[in-house]
Amino acid sequence: MSKQEALQLDPLLRDKVRLLGNLLGHTIENQYGDEMLRRIEDIRKQAKKARAGDNAERDRLLALLKTMPDDALVPVVRGFNQFLNLANIAEQQHGASWRRQDFHQDEVEQMFNSLLDRLQASGVDGVELTHKVADTNIELVLTAHPTEITRRTLIQKYDLIASLLQQRDDLRDDHPSLPHIEQQLSSLVEEIWYTDEIRQVRPTAVDEAKWGFAVIENSLWQAVPDLLRNLDESLRERGAGALPLTAAPVRFSSWMGGDRDGNPNVTSVVTREVLHLARWMAADLFLRDVEELSMQLSMSAASAELKHYIGEETLEPYRRCLHSVRERLEDTKVWAAAMAKGQDSHCQPLLDEEELLQPLMLCYHSLVDCGQESVANGLLLDTLRRVACFGLTLLRLDVRQESTRHADVLQEICHFYGWGDYHSWDEEKKQTFLITELKSRRPLIPVSWQPSAEAQEVLDTMNVLATRAGDGVSCYIISMASEPSDVLAVALLLQACGVRDHLPIVPLFETLDDLKQSSPRMEKLWSLEWYRDYCQGAQQVMIGYSDSSKDAGQLAAVWAQYRAQESLSAVARDKGIRLRLFHGRGGSVGRGGGPAHRAILAQPPGSVANGLRVTEQGEMIRFKFGLPDVATRNLKVYVSAVLEANLLPPEAPGEEWREMMEQLAADGVKSYRAMVRDTADFVRYFRSATPEQELGKLALGSRPARRKSGGGIETLRAIPWIFAWTQMRLMLPAWLGSDEALGTAIAAGKLDELRSMYQGWPFFRTYIDMLEMVLSKADAEIAHYYEARLVEPELQPLGSQLRSRMATIRAHVLQIKEQQSLLQNNLALQQSMSVRNPYTDPLHYLQAELLYRERQDQDVISAEVEKALKVSMAGIAAGMRNTG
Repeated sequence: MSKQEALQLDPLLRDKVRLLGNLLGHTIENQYGDEMLRRIEDIRKQAKKARAGDNAERDRLLALLKTMPDDALVPVVRGFNQFLNLANIAEQQHGASWRRQDFHQDEVEQMFNSLLDRLQASGVDGVELTHKVADTNIELVLTAHPTEITRRTLIQKYDLIASLLQQRDDLRDDHPSLPHIEQQLSSLVEEIWYTDEIRQVRPTAVDEAKWGFAVIENSLWQAVPDLLRNLDESLRERGAGALPLTAAPVRFSSWMGGDRDGNPNVTSVVTREVLHLARWMAADLFLRDVEELSMQLSMSAASAELKHYIGEETLEPYRRCLHSVRERLEDTKVWAAAMAKGQDSHCQPLLDEEELLQPLMLCYHSLVDCGQESVANGLLLDTLRRVACFGLTLLRLDVRQESTRHADVLQEICHFYGWGDYHSWDEEKKQTFLITELKSRRPLIPVSWQPSAEAQEVLDTMNVLATRAGDGVSCYIISMASEPSDVLAVALLLQACGVRDHLPIVPLFETLDDLKQSSPRMEKLWSLEWYRDYCQGAQQVMIGYSDSSKDAGQLAAVWAQYRAQESLSAVARDKGIRLRLFHGRGGSVGRGGGPAHRAILAQPPGSVANGLRVTEQGEMIRFKFGLPDVATRNLKVYVSAVLEANLLPPEAPGEEWREMMEQLAADGVKSYRAMVRDTADFVRYFRSATPEQELGKLALGSRPARRKSGGGIETLRAIPWIFAWTQMRLMLPAWLGSDEALGTAIAAGKLDELRSMYQGWPFFRTYIDMLEMVLSKADAEIAHYYEARLVEPELQPLGSQLRSRMATIRAHVLQIKEQQSLLQNNLALQQSMSVRNPYTDPLHYLQAELLYRERQDQDVISAEVEKALKVSMAGIAAGMRNTG
C-alpha cells in the first residue's frame, strides 16, 4: 500500500467532511458571491500543493495571501476556521459511529474485553471482578482553563450537527428522511456562519461554571448510565454479575467557580452562586427523569414495602411515590435559584441524597419483586446510577487558593493580638502555634477586628463552605504548598469559620523543587498526631504538570512527577495513609496531556491503588466528553486503564534505567533553562515570533493570562505560554531540553539502552511517543515564516538555532523508535493531519501577515485585520486541537 493510499480516510468520514464542506461553501457563496468562494478554494488547493514541499508552490500560496485586500481577510479566515470546526465534528462523531469501517475491531471494546480476559486468567473472577470494576474510583475534574475558544452557542450547534450526522449514519441510503436531515444540516451550517465565532466579552467565572453544567446536561448525563450498562453487559457475559445499583466507578468534580488561585474574578459570592446553581441544575435534570418515570410507571402491582412507604391505597403506587419526589425537586429548584441570588427561601429543598435515593430504590425493588425486571432496568436504573454519580450537587466543587493568602490572614490576626510576626517564624514555631490554636476552645477570629479586603475574602469563602452549600465542596486545594504549616493554616481557618470536620485539604506541588521535596514534607505532616486524626488516614496530594514543565522543561518535569509519585506512595504506605494522587494534567503534551490509557499505565506501579483523580481542561472536555457516545468511550478507557494499572501493573524500572533517566533529566533541565532563563534575547524572540502579546485580545476565560503584570516568562501562565508556541507551530515547550539530553546520551553510546527503555518501560515509551506526536504537528517552515515576517534581523539567528534543535530531536526520536518517519505506525493521526493541513497552513501564513500589519502601525488598526487575527487564532486552535 502506498503512503497516499494509507492516508485515505474511511469513505464514510470523507463523505461527511465533503458534505459539510460543500454546505459551508454554498453558504459563503450566498453571502459573498462566487468570486469569494473561488478565492478560498484557490488558496486551499494551493496550500495542498505547497504542503508537498515545493518551494515554488509555497511562493505562489504566499503571493495569494499577501495580495489579499483587507475586505477579503475576514471571510477567508472565517471560511478556513469553520471548515476545521466542521471537520472536527465529523471526525469526532465518526469515531463513535457503528457505521465506520473498523467498528467491529473497535479498539476501546477490544481493550476492555481483552483486559477482562487477562484478569480472569490471573484469577480475578466472578464477584471479585465485579467489585474491582465497581471500586475503580476515578474522579474527573472539569476545569475552565482559557484554551476553549469556541463560544457556547456554537458548541450547541456543533452538537446538533453531530446528532444529525449520526441519524444520517443510522438510515439506509434511500431512506426518505435523508433529504430532510441534509436540509437541517444546511440550516445549521448557515446559522453557524452568520454567528460571530469570537466572544466579544470575556466570560465570567459563573459563565464558565454554566458551560460545565451544559457538558453534564448534554452529554455526561446520558454517557454515565450508558457506560455502566456497557460494563454490566461485559461482566455478565463472563458470569461475573452486574454492578451494584449505586456503583459509581467514575465521578465528576469541577474547578469552575472554585479556582481562585491568581483569579481575582472568583470570589466568595461567585462560589456561593455556583454551588447553588449546581444544585438547581441537578434538581432540574432529576426532575426531568422523575417526570418521565411518572409517565412510564403506570402499573399497579407493587411490593408491600412500597405500599407501606406510600401509606395509602392507590391504583398507581409508583406515580404516587414519585409525586412527592417531584414536589421536593421543584422546591429545590426554587430554593437554589433564590439562594444563588443571595435571597432567602422558605421552600424545603432536597439536601440529603438518601431522600432522593430511597423512593427510587423502593420503586426498583418493587418492580423486580413483581416480575417487571426489564422495566426496572430501564430509565429507573439509569436514574439510580445518576444519583450515585452526580448526587444532588451535580459537580462537587474544588476550592483552590494560593498558600500565601492563608499565611497573610494569620499574619494579620497575630498582629491584631500582638502575638508576633507570623511570616518571620520558622516552620517549627508555626506548627507549634497552629496545633495549639487548633486544640484551643477559644475563638480565633476577633470580633472587633477589621481585616484587609484580601483577608476578608479568604474568610468569606470559608464562611460559604460552612453553609449547607458547602456540602457541595469536595476539597480545599493549596497551590504553592511548601510545608506542613501551609496545610495546618488552612485547617485552622476552616475550623475558625465553622466548616465541617475533616474537609479534605489537598497540597499542590508544582515546581521542580516542590516536586522533589513533596514526600519529605508530607512525611512531616503525616507524623503530626493532630493531623493524622484530622485526615482519618486518607490523603489527596496534587501533582502539578503545567508549572513544572514551564519551570524545568518537559523531560525533567515528567521524571520529577514520576519520582514524586513513587516516593509519596512509599511514604504513605509506611505511615498507613491511603494516598490518592490528583494529576493536574492539561490538554497539551507540555501540560501532561496525551492519550489517557497510555498516560495512566505510564505511572509508577501502585500509584493509583486508591483511585485516580485527574483534571480535564478547556477544549479537551469538548473533544472527549462533548458527545454522549464519545464520552462513553473515553470513560471506558479510564476504567480500563485504572483497572489494568492496579491489577496487572508493569514492572518497576531497574536501577540502570533509573540512573539513565536521572542523567537525562539533569541534562534536560540544564539545557532548557540555559535557553529560557539565561539567553538574553529569548523573551524578546518569543514575544516577537509568536502572538503571545495579541492573545490578550481574545476573551478566552475569566482568569488573567498573567499572574502579575509585566515581568518575563516566569509571570506568564503555562497555558498561554504553550498556546503561543502552538500558534506558530514550533511547539517548543514540549521538546526543548530533550534534544540535548537525548543527543548527549546517544553520543555517549547509549542508543541501545534508550531503545531498550522504550521497548520495556511504559513511562519512557509514553514520553517518546508523546514527543513524536507533538513533533508531527510542528512545522519548521511555518515557524520560519513567522520569524521572517515578525522578528528583528538581529534576533533571527536564535530562531534558526531553535529550528535546528527541533530537527535534531526529530532525528533522535526516529533513532530510538527505529522508524523512517514520524507517525509511521499511527495512520489515524496522519489521516487527521492530512485533512487539516490544507486549512491550517493558510491560517498560519495569514496570521503572520496579520500580526505584521497590526504591529506596523498600532495606532491605526483596521477592524478587518483585528477581527481576522482573532479568528485565525481560533482556527489554528481548532486545527491543532491540543493547544493548551
